[in-house]
Amino acid sequence: MLFCYTLIPLFLIIGSGGVGAALYLMRLAMFNPDVSWDKKNNPEPWNKLSPSDQYKVKCKIQIFRKHSTKGVI
Repeated sequence: MLFCYTLIPLFLIIGSGGVGAALYLMRLAMFNPDVSWDKKNNPEPWNKLSPSDQYKVKCKIQIFRKHSTKGVI
């Protein structure tokens, strides 16, 4: 039987990349407030979030303006 040992690292790297991509997609599908799997019982799940919940990225320009000491902007 012919077996090539040099292909084992290639299969491990490709397999771990596929598993990582699948886990990332599962995380996006399960924990993203914009995704709704149950449209009959909860058609708008983003309305459950309170205004204090952070689910958006902050603008870097506003952070720079807040911490700017020279007053350039």
